Order: sequence, then C-alpha cells, then structure tokens
Amino acid sequence: MNDVLFAFLLTLFAGLTTGIGGIIGLFARRNNRKFLSVCLSFSAGVMIYISFVEIFNKANDSLGYRYGDDNGFLFTTIAFFVGIASIALIDKLIPHNDEKAANNLEHDNDRKGLNRTGLMTAVAIAIHNFPEGMVTFMAAMYDPALGVAVAIAIALHNIPEGIAVSAPIYYATGNKKKALLLSFGSGLTEPLGALFAYILLSNLFHEGLFGFIFAAVGGIMVFISVHNLLPVAHEYGDNHQVMKGLFAGMVIMALSLIFI
Repeated sequence: MNDVLFAFLLTLFAGLTTGIGGIIGLFARRNNRKFLSVCLSFSAGVMIYISFVEIFNKANDSLGYRYGDDNGFLFTTIAFFVGIASIALIDKLIPHNDEKAANNLEHDNDRKGLNRTGLMTAVAIAIHNFPEGMVTFMAAMYDPALGVAVAIAIALHNIPEGIAVSAPIYYATGNKKKALLLSFGSGLTEPLGALFAYILLSNLFHEGLFGFIFAAVGGIMVFISVHNLLPVAHEYGDNHQVMKGLFAGMVIMALSLIFI
C-alpha cells in the first residue's frame, strides 16, 4: 500500500503542476518568451531521452523475459509504434493547441472568443492528461525512481498547459479565481487516470502486460515531444535556444537516472 500511495502522490504532483502554469498565466503579458521556449524544449529532451534510453529498454526486458529475446524486441517495437499511432489519433480527434492559445493573447481582442479558447483548451488538456496519469502511476509502481523521472517530465510538460488555460480566461474575464480553478482542474484527470489504472489493471497485471503498455507509453511521450512541445518551443524562441533546452533536458535526465 505504501507503493500505491507513493505512485498516487507522484501522479497528483504531476497533475497539479498545471496550476503552477495557471499562476504564471495570470502574468502572460510579462512572460519571457525565451524562457518558455527553453522550458518546452527542456521538457521534450527529458521525455525523448527517457523514452528511448529507459522506458523502451525496460519494456524490452519485460517482454523478452516473457516471450524470448527476439519476440520480445519485436513486440516492444510494435507496441512503441502503436503508442504513437494511438496518441496521434487522439490528437487528431481532440486538437491540442494549448500553448498556442496563450501566445495569441496579444493579437486577439475578442474576449468572448478568448474565454471559449481557454475553456476548450482546459477540456482538451483534461482529456489528454488522463492517460498521462496512467503512465506515471504504472511507472512508479514498477520502479519508484523511474516514476519520479516520468513525473518530473510530465510536470514540466504540464506547466505551459496551465498557462494556456489561465491566460486567455483571465484576459477575457478578469476573473483570477476562475482562471486558476480551471488550470488546476484540467490537471486533476491525471490522478483519475492513476485510479483507473489501479482498479482496472491491478488484477490483470503481469510482466508481459507491463512491457506492452510501457513500450506504448514511450511512443506516446516521443510523439508529444516531437509533435507538440518542440514546434511550440520554436514559436517562442530560436533554434539555438531550442537546441540548448533539448540537450540540457537530456543531460539532466541522464544524470538523474545515474544518481537516483
């Protein structure tokens, strides 16, 4: 039960960081665009590195143990691309332009439209955060150190999402309370995702299932990094800033995996 509680707390932490972004979003006009660019690319570096170096390998170990080395690697690779395909489908069905919403503040005087943008962004983020909660919970249950690393990566990803919810709503309505509540609320689906994983998968859990799910998670994190985080990082800053943030994220993640 201590392991379960720890996993839930990690997931809750990752989800609530949207609220940190929400607070930052109240000062959107004074945001440092270069800083945001580095933050986004740093998060992408963390997620890409951990996906290929840690998550893929752990999934391969699990599937290799259950199905043999050759079949294990084949199943890991298939599951990785299934993860990419699944999140790509979700992204297509539920457009996820959360960071762009905050960037449009200075160019959109339609306050009603901005309010709607913030609300729709909150709904989209809430839906996207549900599987992230499952990811964090399962990582922490399998390996607490890996769970911490995944939670940090997702937390960094969630901060700009919180900005994208609170900034347009606050600018449109002037209501700080509403902006903050919606930014916090959009992250609470992460612990709900953890609860779903615990209830649904706890009785079905085995080494092979973990391998399939974890490999898919790696694909999901790579897709989010390449499709969502890096393009928006380029919008906020130049190539040099993005590359510095990207490789800094990889280095910090590598060091954390060595020393945690």
